[in-house]
Amino acid sequence: MKKLLKEFKEFATRGNVLDMAIGVIIGGAFGKITTSLVNDVFMPFIAFLFGTRDMTALNLVVREAVMDGDTVVKEAITIGFGSFVATVIDFLLIAFVVFWIVKIVNTIRKATEKKEEPKPEEPKKPTQEELLAEIRDILKNQEK
Repeated sequence: MKKLLKEFKEFATRGNVLDMAIGVIIGGAFGKITTSLVNDVFMPFIAFLFGTRDMTALNLVVREAVMDGDTVVKEAITIGFGSFVATVIDFLLIAFVVFWIVKIVNTIRKATEKKEEPKPEEPKKPTQEELLAEIRDILKNQEK
C-alpha cells in the first residue's frame, strides 16, 4: 500500500500533471464566462431578432400534442433549435479563443527559440578513384 501511495505521489507531483490540472481549472472557469456571454449577451440579441423573449422557446414543432380534455394522449414532438444555437455559439467562441491562444504561444515560441547557426561545410573529400590516381602519379614520379 505504501508503494502505491508513493507512486501516486510521484505521479501527482510531476510537472505535466500539475500543468494539466491548472489548465482544466482555468478551462472550467473560462467555460462559465463564455456560457454567460452567450446566454446573457448574444442570445437576447438573437431572440430580439427572432421576436421572442427566450431563445430556448424557439422550437420547430414536428407533431402537435394530441389532447383528450386535460390529459395528453400523445406528447408533442419538437426540435429545440434555440438551445442548439446557443451551444454552437458557445463552442465557436471557445474555439476562437483557443485558436488565438495557440497562435500567440506559437509566435512567442518561434521568437524565443535559439536560432541554429549554419555549420560550416566540411571540405569535399576526394573519391576513391581520385586517391588512387594521386597515388599512381606519386609512384610514377618516384620512378623517374
